[in-house]
Amino acid sequence: MTLTREQIRRAYIDACYQEIEALKPGNVHIFADGHRMNAQQFFDSAQVSSGPVSDPALSVGQRILAAVAATRSRVKTNTNLGILLLCVPLAQAAAEGTSDMQSDLAKTLEMLDMGDTRDVFTAITLAQPGGLGTTSEHDVANEPEVSLLEAMRAASDRDMIARQYVTNFSDIFAGGLSIYGSAIKRNEHAMWPSVFVYLYFLSNFPDSHIVRKHGAVTAEETRQAAEKILARIIGIQDGREREKLLLAFDAQLKAKGINPGTSADLTVASLFASKLIWLLHNGEVNA
Repeated sequence: MTLTREQIRRAYIDACYQEIEALKPGNVHIFADGHRMNAQQFFDSAQVSSGPVSDPALSVGQRILAAVAATRSRVKTNTNLGILLLCVPLAQAAAEGTSDMQSDLAKTLEMLDMGDTRDVFTAITLAQPGGLGTTSEHDVANEPEVSLLEAMRAASDRDMIARQYVTNFSDIFAGGLSIYGSAIKRNEHAMWPSVFVYLYFLSNFPDSHIVRKHGAVTAEETRQAAEKILARIIGIQDGREREKLLLAFDAQLKAKGINPGTSADLTVASLFASKLIWLLHNGEVNA
């Protein structure tokens, strides 16, 4: 089945909304603002970026740049750079219409060229992500010299989003999707499957955004704390008790200015991939 542009656009918006509606400690959500941002900015960002994300006339780089520009125009801050870097290749792969989305994704990533690199570098500069700094190799402030995939490979040892490009999004397909599916099978409902995906990423990997802004030690301390929180949440059945525990952790992180933004980005991408795969397979069943 070939997904329509509207199906892809709607799946993207739904994934963004589902993530912001989940109580994700340290990140922005409907339960609490944070880091001088609020939930409405993320809802607005999802809406205005959904057009470029799903535009079949644009390349991956062009979609990312157009979506970042639309977001900056609407909310005046960076709410979704990481989300776009992950979701646009997924959107492009889904448009191929086969049942093996990860195989289609591999083809999408292999076809990225210098034009994509140039557009993504421009998008990153426009978004002005916190803690980016400079690098000695393939700095976004310079004219690109390699394909986007090569640029991501150079950053993959220090950035979880770049790592997805060189591992064919393995942490999403083998990790995030698996955790989401397991939560559904356990009869978790409402926001909880999304919360478990977020806590999976936060407890298994030092968050790249925290590393950039606060250093590796703080990122590892946050990972360990999330690991303990996750273990406790699994053992609690009452939703309100879970919320109390997560809100306390949320306040603790935000008081220190700690924002696990990369874990949130990976969560959106996992939710988006799940929705796209469901649409592809559901279409085959009903064809």
